[in-house]
Amino acid sequence: MNEANKNNTAKKPYGTSSILRAISRDGSTRIYVLNSTAIVDKAASIHRTTPTATAALGRLLTATSIIGSMLGDPEDSVTLIIRGDGPAGAIVAVADYMGNVRGYIENPDVDLPLKSNGKLDVGGAVGRGVLQVLRDTGASEPYIGLTELVSGEIGEDIAAYYAGSEQIPTLCAVGVLVDRDYSCRAAGCVLVQMLPFYDDAVAAKFEENAGELSRLSSMIDEGMTNNDILAVVCRGIEYDIFDEIPVEYRCTCSRERTADIIAGFDRQEIEDIFAEHRAKGKPEIIELSCQFCEKKYVFSRSDTEALLSNKNKK
Repeated sequence: MNEANKNNTAKKPYGTSSILRAISRDGSTRIYVLNSTAIVDKAASIHRTTPTATAALGRLLTATSIIGSMLGDPEDSVTLIIRGDGPAGAIVAVADYMGNVRGYIENPDVDLPLKSNGKLDVGGAVGRGVLQVLRDTGASEPYIGLTELVSGEIGEDIAAYYAGSEQIPTLCAVGVLVDRDYSCRAAGCVLVQMLPFYDDAVAAKFEENAGELSRLSSMIDEGMTNNDILAVVCRGIEYDIFDEIPVEYRCTCSRERTADIIAGFDRQEIEDIFAEHRAKGKPEIIELSCQFCEKKYVFSRSDTEALLSNKNKK
């Protein structure tokens, strides 16, 4: 692992991220702008990602945060999974109804040469595959949508998903700029969705303005605020700001939830784990790590006995 990547694991204060939500004055289009620098920087630190992996995971986290903020109820959540045949492996992001998000990338060490335009090769890292969307609204079965990846660059893939699976014309620009020390220097997303009664002229204007978003991460790095970027996206279009909500990288793991996982093991599985540890001269413990925050939970033999005993009493 690169030394800069190792140093990026040190704890540090993270800034704040927020989603600015707006609607065109004619009510035909909703617009979301997110500066996700703090979210992506924390994810990069937790998972010790290379620049290419940071860009891939960061883009998915950023877009998923906005998609989560569209949910209606506190118990709702949305999960986006990229399954490509590239070296990055699977990439997962989960958001709650307020846009707080967590995620991981299967291969955080993926590293590819820059593309000819000097940008990180996220599409090459992802490869060909599918985007899966799982929306859990408390129903007996979650909504599941699936679409083939268009480019593996994340933004285009999400726009294609909405157009094909939900019949919602969507623009999705997402960018991540990684600094020399492997921290996230700037990250953000603009997502524009046309409602069923949208005006073709308004849609064409948004398409025209979206051309400037190819340098979104640079715009954020230069100090442009969510409001500044919204003004660029809506140039020539009247709009009203709905609200701006804070969002963060937030893991929901706990010792109690992890204990429930262990309680699902049968006794023989647990004894096999302990026997393997004894054979290696290790203590009789079960250690589980959270994929989203890498926090470790350790359970001793007495802990597991108590869990199994409580399960049998139920």
